[in-house]
Amino acid sequence: MSGTDHQAQDDWGGPQPVMVLVGPQMGENIGAAARGMLNFGLEHMRLVAPRDGWPNPAATATASGAARVLDKVGVFDTTAGAIGDMDYVYATTARPRDMTTRVVTPEQAMGEARALIADGKRVGVLFGAERAGLENADIALANAIVTVPVNPGFASLNLAQCVLLTAYEWRRQSEEGVIEAPEIPQASQIEVEKLYTHFEERLEVAGFFFPETKAASMKLHLRNMLSRMPLTPQDVQIFHGMLRQFVRWKTRG
Repeated sequence: MSGTDHQAQDDWGGPQPVMVLVGPQMGENIGAAARGMLNFGLEHMRLVAPRDGWPNPAATATASGAARVLDKVGVFDTTAGAIGDMDYVYATTARPRDMTTRVVTPEQAMGEARALIADGKRVGVLFGAERAGLENADIALANAIVTVPVNPGFASLNLAQCVLLTAYEWRRQSEEGVIEAPEIPQASQIEVEKLYTHFEERLEVAGFFFPETKAASMKLHLRNMLSRMPLTPQDVQIFHGMLRQFVRWKTRG
């Protein structure tokens, strides 16, 4: 099937890069790539000459809820056809090439992609087939190479893993990708001081500060320890309750 026949299925939609899978062999990997893309908000996929044709039931089964990505996938006969309407293209490869093409990390690539897309440009990322990755002829069509800083002794990434990693970097650099930690209330200085006093009183009764020659140093270390701890008001109340319970237990004994 020609790229012209299928390009209508490929909707650019919102401003985001297109993941272009060149010569993918297994439908399962296409589905897993789609799932990884949607995990991080990417929905635009194109396929170049998929080995088992398209559509592929195995891809749909593996996509596990990400069928919306596969429903509008664009299918092309050639890499040149798949990226013909793009302004900037990245090619992913883990192997060094005898080319003068600029090499960037996924983090750098997606940062640049965001700037380009914000400027109204269309950006694509090429991913090679499972067996051997991208051919030199495909890489030569790209503006830059994306290389993941993996273990040099084992630099083989699964197709879906590579797509997932790229999609993660895209999402991570967005406002939606920022994970905001909940604000944790901190106990006030007076609350911590009252807790220290309570500790000191109970430990005095228990005979903890022994021998007497070391008592001052032990109290200083206790105060310092409580000051260093990121205590919340609830933490302080729990400690107070524990100390009161120790006294009740000793009285009952």
